[in-house]
Amino acid sequence: MGTQESNEGLNGMSPGRRALLGAAVLGAGGAVLGLPGTARADERYGSSGYKSLPKPTIIGHRGASGYRPEHTLGAYQLALDMGAHVIEAGDLVPTKDGHLVCRHEPEIGGTTDVSAHPEFADRKKTKVLDGVSTTGWFTEDFTLAELKTLRAKERIPANRPHNTLYDGRWEIPTFEEVLRWRDEQTRKRGKQVWIYPELKHPTYFRKLGLGLEERVAKVLRKYGMDKKNSPVILQSFEPTSIQRLNKLVGNPLVVLLSGASTRPWDFVEAGDPRTVADLVKPAGLEWIASYAQGIGPTLDLIIPKDASGNLTTPTTLVRDAHAEGLILHPYTMRNENPFLPANFRKGTDADGYGDAFGAFKTYFATGIDGVFTDNPDTGVLAREDFLAG
Repeated sequence: MGTQESNEGLNGMSPGRRALLGAAVLGAGGAVLGLPGTARADERYGSSGYKSLPKPTIIGHRGASGYRPEHTLGAYQLALDMGAHVIEAGDLVPTKDGHLVCRHEPEIGGTTDVSAHPEFADRKKTKVLDGVSTTGWFTEDFTLAELKTLRAKERIPANRPHNTLYDGRWEIPTFEEVLRWRDEQTRKRGKQVWIYPELKHPTYFRKLGLGLEERVAKVLRKYGMDKKNSPVILQSFEPTSIQRLNKLVGNPLVVLLSGASTRPWDFVEAGDPRTVADLVKPAGLEWIASYAQGIGPTLDLIIPKDASGNLTTPTTLVRDAHAEGLILHPYTMRNENPFLPANFRKGTDADGYGDAFGAFKTYFATGIDGVFTDNPDTGVLAREDFLAG
């Protein structure tokens, strides 16, 4: 697992300094993840379930991906150091030999240095991924050992040129490594560290004989993290994947919801005509509540935008979901101008920050239970402002 440096040398620094540097010292692969044996959650720090999470909950989206290449141990560690309540540690995709690794998508050309590896040049392919022709390198065509020779890089360098400083520093983490990291951090901090993995493209992978749900359940059982009160929330854009998980594990489950006019890919494959617009109606929410504990809607389903990109009037989704007992963790808040509603932008720089605090406040005011953010430090401060009135 690369170097064996840890962040113990940061203990004498101020909290702010630790937040900035905590991830950088983890080295190419992270501190303790090469240790043998099966880690278990320290039972001294028992969890009382997802309803005990602070509200609004600040969720580090793919870690602190506003500051480090996403889905790396560096990004996860920094998000935790910045005060995130939950870390989205893992968009889970499989390797050729069946291991679960953390990448935003199975296509890794945009998030790793695979294109610089001549030995893998012949692995570049064009595939149809959920109806979209996609060209690149795919995790399912690599063994875990092969993926471990790659290093992560910044996915959107035009918006985050500062993150490219960390290109090449971290490996692709496995789900098991994330669980061991979570366990170690729980013991170090004396409180449960929550993670929020997502199952990516489950229908696509099931057709390849690489079903995700059973693999996720097996790993969670191995680490004792498959219970109702386990600090692991599972999510997917495919409702049938969540239904399958509901039969395999006791973890809290969340259905992700994209744009109103879209259809989950499992619905497309099965000929189910329902769209997201149908699922956010009371009848759709009641159906989701029969097997899941929450929804993760795009922020536009909470407050739509007009043709100019300005926020309009909130929908009734928060009220309607709460009426069914569902929590809402919408996605994704980012500091940079291109990702903010038009009425919260400042200047025109692609990597310039806008009025993220104003946007956070507006979304918090709708009553959402939490939010995914690439900038956990901004989210934590915005939450403090909101709670202070």
